[in-house]
Amino acid sequence: MPINANFEYANAEGRYHSAQTDEERLKALEEMIKTMPTHKGAENLRKNIRTRYKKLKNDLSKSKKARRGKSKGIKKAEMQAVLIGLTNSGKSSVLKALTNAHPKIASYGFTTTEPEIGTLSYQGCDIQIIDLPPIASENFDRGIVNNADTLLIIIKKIDEIKTVLESINNQKANKIIVFNKIDLYDENTKRKISETLKSKRYNYVLISCFTEEGLWELKEKILSSFGMIKIYTRHPGKREKHQEKPMVMHPESTLKDVAEKILHDYSKKVKYAKITGPSCKFPNQKVGLKHIVKDKDIVEFVTE
Repeated sequence: MPINANFEYANAEGRYHSAQTDEERLKALEEMIKTMPTHKGAENLRKNIRTRYKKLKNDLSKSKKARRGKSKGIKKAEMQAVLIGLTNSGKSSVLKALTNAHPKIASYGFTTTEPEIGTLSYQGCDIQIIDLPPIASENFDRGIVNNADTLLIIIKKIDEIKTVLESINNQKANKIIVFNKIDLYDENTKRKISETLKSKRYNYVLISCFTEEGLWELKEKILSSFGMIKIYTRHPGKREKHQEKPMVMHPESTLKDVAEKILHDYSKKVKYAKITGPSCKFPNQKVGLKHIVKDKDIVEFVTE
């Protein structure tokens, strides 16, 4: 602190040195510029602070433009879940445990500096999983959060839930509380954690990426959160088998919707369909394109 500096300047300088993000540092520098000494002896100080302010502001502007460009480059999949949480919550470990991604994992905070993307393949369905930087990071992308279908809120302590929920504004997304690193607790503590989360009516799961406890349940909850149905197709003449990878459809979809998803205008070539599964009265029932499909139906289209 310079000689003859006032109390306001000293406070601003203290906030600058204790700041954890560049946004906080920039705000502190603005306050330092407003309150710094004006006498001739502080001329070099004023020049130094203004230079730091200008450089930091320029760096932040470039960083934000780069992040916006990267976010726009992320094409949203049909089903998308986003990992959010505080620093060191283990989000990157969860991404690695669920998907084919290999994110950087470290014991220090703010390891994730940009969105990391992986694909969860479960029950033949591909789900896009995005790991965002911690919510306190200057790189936290609220645009991705606001457009997500499902939010996976990764926590290590129950009191973190409130902090995370207050930081997001996506009311339409399904939210799953993922209590991570549960292997650090004994069975009695796990039971108490589960009872607390249940009493608050959270949709939750306790997991450990180390022991893999709860990962299957988490995958099931993620897939169920989208409320989609799986429709399998079968080529004519191959009735003993169907395509291993299902088509993911919205509830109340018709066979015409299924045909159009296979190929645009394909429904115009379909004469009728044979269907086996929950939506039919008997196997290989002959139905029209207005027939409403149900989860796990097997469909065979017959064309003209």
